[in-house]
Amino acid sequence: MEPKADYILEVQDLCKYFKAGKKQFVKAVDHVNIRIKYGETLGLVGESGCGKTTCGRTMIRLYEPTGGKVLFEGKDISNLRGKELLAFKKNAQIIFQDPYASLDPRMTIGEIISEGMDVHMKLSEEEKEARTADLLHKVGLNAEYANRFAHELSGGQRQRVGIARALAVEPKFIVCDEPISALDVSIQAQVVNLLVKLQKEMGLTYLFISHDLSMVRHITDRVGVMYLGSMVELADSHQVYQKPLHPYTQALISAIPDADPKSSGKKDQIELEGEVPSPMNPPSGCKFRTRCRFASEHCAKEIPQLLEVEKDHFVACHLYRKEK
Repeated sequence: MEPKADYILEVQDLCKYFKAGKKQFVKAVDHVNIRIKYGETLGLVGESGCGKTTCGRTMIRLYEPTGGKVLFEGKDISNLRGKELLAFKKNAQIIFQDPYASLDPRMTIGEIISEGMDVHMKLSEEEKEARTADLLHKVGLNAEYANRFAHELSGGQRQRVGIARALAVEPKFIVCDEPISALDVSIQAQVVNLLVKLQKEMGLTYLFISHDLSMVRHITDRVGVMYLGSMVELADSHQVYQKPLHPYTQALISAIPDADPKSSGKKDQIELEGEVPSPMNPPSGCKFRTRCRFASEHCAKEIPQLLEVEKDHFVACHLYRKEK
C-alpha cells in the first residue's frame, strides 16, 4: 500500500489561459500554488472575475490546465486519461453555483442523483433507488422527491439535490463553487450548516469558493485571496480576518458590513481607487499596483512571489520582501 500523501490536493504553478483573439489570451489563472489538507475547508475569495471559479474547475479537470501541475493524493492528475481520469473524477466532485441551471429539467431528481452511479458504481436498480433515497434523506429531503422534476422544487431544495448528486459517488474532495450565492439569505445558513454536518459525517475536504466574506469566515479553516488570476494571500482563517497583510485583503476585510454600526471597534473602510485591469493586458510587476496606496517603482518592475512572512501566513507583496 502506498503511503498517504501529506495533502489531499496540491496545485503547483497552475495556469489556465483562454484564447481571446489571434495573439491574445485571458490569463484567468496565473501560476497559482495551493495545498489543501485532508478534512479541511479552504476558502477562495476575491472580486468577481478574479479567477476563483476557473481555478476550482481547473483543479478537478473540468477545464484542462494550460500549465502547471495538480497532485491528488500525491499523484499528478494533469495528464490522466481514460480509466485513470475516471477514477480521479469519482473522488473529486463539484457543487455548482446556480441550482436553476445545473439540473437537467428533463430528468427526474432520482435520475439526476443516480447518473454518476451509472458511470462510477456497479449497482442494481434496487441498490440505486435505496442509495438515492438515503442521499435525499442526508440532505434533508424526503425520498418521494426522487420522482419530481427540478422545476417543482425551490432554489434551496434544488441546491440540496446538487449536494446529493456530488455525494452520490462517495468523493473525497468537493469544490463548492459559490453554492449559496443564488439562494435567499434565509436559506443560505441552512445549506452551509448542511455542508458542515456532511463534512464531519463523511470526512470530506472542501474548496469553498465565495465572495461572501462573512460566510467564508464561518465555514473555512484557511483562506486564499485571489486578485486578477493570482494568489495574493493565504493563511489561517482567523489570521486573514484579524490581521490581513496584503493591501488588497485589507480592503476586502474592511468592506465587510458590521452587524453593529455603532460599534467603536469598526475599522474605517478602505476604498480602492481605479478599475480592475484587463486580464488580457495586466500591469507589469504586481498586478495590484495600479490600485494600491503603497505602490512604489519597484512594484512595477518585479512580480511579487507568495512568501511565508509569518508562520503559515503567505503573502505576495513587496512590502514584505526580504532584502538580499
